[in-house]
Amino acid sequence: MQAQWYFDFISPFAYLQLPQIRALGERIDVVPKPIVFGAVLKHHGQLGPAEIPGKREFTYRFVQWRAGRIGTTLRFPPAHPFNPLAALRLCVAAGADWRAIEAIFDHLWRDGRSGENAAELAEVGRHLGIDDVGAAIADEAVKATLRANTETALARGVFGVPTLDIGGERFWGEDATPMIADWLADPTRFSTGEYARIAALPGVQRVR
Repeated sequence: MQAQWYFDFISPFAYLQLPQIRALGERIDVVPKPIVFGAVLKHHGQLGPAEIPGKREFTYRFVQWRAGRIGTTLRFPPAHPFNPLAALRLCVAAGADWRAIEAIFDHLWRDGRSGENAAELAEVGRHLGIDDVGAAIADEAVKATLRANTETALARGVFGVPTLDIGGERFWGEDATPMIADWLADPTRFSTGEYARIAALPGVQRVR
């Protein structure tokens, strides 16, 4: 079974989920897909958690607590939110494989370093065999691939990162990882019984 893991380097939750997603590779074929979280927010008319006073502070505290809880080294970059486009494009230019993804996440979230431009990503770029990061992230084919990934994610109903898209289901967030394991054990688990009832509950359309 194949799944797509949609992520953006701006998300500390994607960094925290990364090793858990890698572990799922023993059971399913996970294809990583870098996308632009900002474009997802714009599409859905939402603000990111770091854009909301109060929620920003709580989210940062929760992220740091969660990292300690699961034993992951985490240090926030010098500024957040930051512009992740250069890091995303470098990832695509490097093949968007797990080695590239881990290296860039480690640079940003393990080591707490900046990564908004070619100069700040030069070291990790060299590690990935890309000497001219500026040229790599300016490549039109790289930009097109990132746009296509994001458009596909939106078409699939993705509304946040990280999201694992598998078997017609989408699991959003690092804290939903155990749900993935339960679904893999029983793919009907979230489509029957009370789960089926709550899926059909009427909603409220807010007047704008």
